[in-house]
Amino acid sequence: MGKNTVKLLDVVALTVDLPEYNLYRGQVGTVVELLAGGAAFEVEFSDRSGRTYESVSLHPEQIIVLHFEPVSPDYEL
Repeated sequence: MGKNTVKLLDVVALTVDLPEYNLYRGQVGTVVELLAGGAAFEVEFSDRSGRTYESVSLHPEQIIVLHFEPVSPDYEL
């Protein structure tokens, strides 16, 4: 994954639809656990009140890390 290593508590968005969990591309969650040495991640999805409505194990290709500050031009996505 290069420099785009997913870390604990990163805010991520889905890049795929997961209709079996009622989750769809673009929904935002938080990484709450690193699994299999960083090969997978437990991502928690919460509503605006902070109540978790789903927690799913995901692979790196199913998510993208969201950035709230500028990143350097050499940052690998």
